[in-house]
Amino acid sequence: MDVAGVLDRVTRAVVAVRPVARATEPRAQEPWRRRRMAVAVVVVVAVLLAQMAVAMVTAAVEQTPTIDEPVYVGVAKTYLQEHSLRFNPEHPPLGKLVIATGLLFAHARLVPGFTGDQGALGRRLLYESGNDPWQVMLWARLPVIVLTLLFGLVVFAFARDLTGPVGAVVALALYAFSPDVIAHGSLATLDVPMCGFLLTSVWLLWRARRRPLRHLPPAGVALGAAVATKMSALPAVPVLTLLAVLSYAYARRGAPGTGRRGTPRVLALGVAGAMGMVLVALAVVWAAYLAVDPRLRWTTPGDVPAVHGLRGLAVDLLPVPEPFRDGMRVQFGFENQLWRGFLFGRQYHGSLWYYLPLALLVKTPLGMLALWAAGAVAMVAAPRLRPAAPYVLVPAGVLLAVAMNGARDLGVRYALFLPMFLAVAAAGVVTLRWRGAFGVTAALVVCVAVSSLRTSPYYLPYANEAFGGPARTHVYLHDSNVDWGQDLGRLADRLRERYRDERVWLVYKGSGVPSAYGIHARDPRRVSPGRVRGLLVVSDSSAAGARGRLASLIEHSRPVDEVGHSITVYRRT
Repeated sequence: MDVAGVLDRVTRAVVAVRPVARATEPRAQEPWRRRRMAVAVVVVVAVLLAQMAVAMVTAAVEQTPTIDEPVYVGVAKTYLQEHSLRFNPEHPPLGKLVIATGLLFAHARLVPGFTGDQGALGRRLLYESGNDPWQVMLWARLPVIVLTLLFGLVVFAFARDLTGPVGAVVALALYAFSPDVIAHGSLATLDVPMCGFLLTSVWLLWRARRRPLRHLPPAGVALGAAVATKMSALPAVPVLTLLAVLSYAYARRGAPGTGRRGTPRVLALGVAGAMGMVLVALAVVWAAYLAVDPRLRWTTPGDVPAVHGLRGLAVDLLPVPEPFRDGMRVQFGFENQLWRGFLFGRQYHGSLWYYLPLALLVKTPLGMLALWAAGAVAMVAAPRLRPAAPYVLVPAGVLLAVAMNGARDLGVRYALFLPMFLAVAAAGVVTLRWRGAFGVTAALVVCVAVSSLRTSPYYLPYANEAFGGPARTHVYLHDSNVDWGQDLGRLADRLRERYRDERVWLVYKGSGVPSAYGIHARDPRRVSPGRVRGLLVVSDSSAAGARGRLASLIEHSRPVDEVGHSITVYRRT
């Protein structure tokens, strides 16, 4: 064979092999690309949670106790020291046990046998027992901060199961930059733990669609943890029970003997699985009470109201510990009271069904509102996501409806489940097949991040840019939306820096003790108006509800400063 013939054969062989090499090249690169993508996702998740941790710890360090915190911290200390359930029966013990884990490191002192009310108990622990209130509050808040970060991983995992890693990053970003989640996740309160446990239970129910026997029991544990933290989780129990039946039925689809004749059997097994989940949840509730007092010593307080009708029947029939039942009676008593509210400059008595939607409109970043809406539409419209709509949208909708009909218009903290559930829903936006969806989603997430970072470290009084930002929130809302007693320490710093040696008159709404932070002031409402000269310092919620003498003092004073967007400093001459 001549040389030309050999070269011709070699050339044809190379040409024939080259397409095969090119076809196999992407396959060889796929594992590397997946690994690189996984590493990038891990880095993004770590960065998002790190910035959230910094934001929450910063807020925890700078803020003085809010109105509810001293109660929970004081009760947590009695759990550790006396194993007594007598304080704060209106809330189950698990959330306060979480707070108590931080107090183990604070080494706070409290003389046993305190006989006052629960508010006085908190003041005794923080200000009258030789403890450092800053240190005690930081250690009490740290366990809630850790839980809030862990719930961020649940948001990520839930959204990843539905949409993949890109949607999961979108969901986590919305959660991690949510001003409301950051604000309340940095406090020793019960709202974020309860909502996070509920979200965890729903996520496990979604996973139970593939392996019900593996995921229904832990879903029951998470549901029980939510109920054992705060009683406002109770309306979600029947919803999650139905979702457990739905998950089991889906898991059994296509199995032998599951035709039309086998449907009743599948439903019966689904109901049995759901009841097993509920029994696990009840066991967690009982375990929370027994962890405080293994002997479950309990005497019904004399101020527990009687509850009649269907509510009373429900209380009597629930297989829960007696202190839980009395706590439900206390909560129903709260619902029968006439509370004061404030919305868009108007103070009123009672409750407004549209209070929470309008409050959320003020206190949610604009980009987040847009992504929530788009995500909810995607959940219903996209065939791929439609099966998840009952899991993500229905529990949030039921809880919102119940909260809207409650008697207490005291803040969006009663709807903190929305930033969690709707962050997961917003992940569905990445599945929409319309031009520019990815770019618009990324731009909206950046807007949310910028709006959140701009309000740092004043997350509690946050308002979005359409309503003027946190400096204007007090014009529209009050109480835990703006002024929850968190800025007493900042006020002390401001008075030392700018108004040293001036006479101070103070009307403060909160549980803190001003003198413990170096604020020596008198109440202007207890002297004649002519004697009030110098600085008049008023919490914004007190100013909004001012009547009589205080209203006259404010009217004839000149605002000269503000502290933390929750306290206004006036000057009277």
